[in-house]
Amino acid sequence: MSHAVGYSLPLSAREDLPRALDEAAAHRADSVELPVFGWDLVVGGRLLEARVEALAEDLVDRPFGYSVHGVLGVNFMDAADRLYLHDRIARANIEIAARLGARHLVLHAGLCPDDGAPAITERYARQRDHLARLGDVAGARGVVICVENVFSLGGLHTATPARLAEELDRLDHPAVRATFDISHGALQSAIAGADFLEEAAALAPFARHLHVHDSFALPFDFWTMHPSEQMAFGIGDLHMPLGWGDLPFDRLARTCAFPKDAVFNIELNPRHWSELAETLAATRAFATLASRAAHES
Repeated sequence: MSHAVGYSLPLSAREDLPRALDEAAAHRADSVELPVFGWDLVVGGRLLEARVEALAEDLVDRPFGYSVHGVLGVNFMDAADRLYLHDRIARANIEIAARLGARHLVLHAGLCPDDGAPAITERYARQRDHLARLGDVAGARGVVICVENVFSLGGLHTATPARLAEELDRLDHPAVRATFDISHGALQSAIAGADFLEEAAALAPFARHLHVHDSFALPFDFWTMHPSEQMAFGIGDLHMPLGWGDLPFDRLARTCAFPKDAVFNIELNPRHWSELAETLAATRAFATLASRAAHES
């Protein structure tokens, strides 16, 4: 049996969510990721109850499961005097995920100034402490926090996939796992001068959730005016259909030991929505190859 495959809805889907969910059903998606970070469900750390209830009503009686992408700015490697704000928003996101019946809540890994090893080590420790407490909250609500690897530019620091795996291993909390964003991982490996396949193999066992999209693993570190220019140069986190970039999906499938219940979730730029069906087919092939490789190993 292959891994579950689904995709993230665009932010605009909230305008006509029933139609967007009908489309997902027509594509036979196993899972749908909800971008609640952009749907105005939290204000000042407080849930807008009526809006959450209305969203929950729209999601019932569908033939797939859900994940939730929480607020992108949650950052437990931020300055210590702001961490209470990140904690408050993360708790609100856990509650939203629980009320929507979402098994996975995606939160970003920390990002901080690259201000020397002692300071960064302290920031990692604070991140683990916060994730441990939030994991207790999430586990009690039937939610797994899936920490997504990100990438850094401009003098900032974030974990490579292997460092995130190390942090999760040290934390060792059943309700705190990983979202392995493949393009982010390739970009951060390139920035850090690390071997991407080795980094990916380290994070894969923790990855209950994946973000699948293509790129060229080239940092976006010079100016362009239009997104099509970024694609022309092949720079940045492009969120393209599989096969448009050059990320080694077949090699990843053969070398990474993903959990059996991992969800392979496509994050496609809405500019490329006409390619959704082909991207689903390519991702299903990737997920099937990963499942077969895991079974044979």
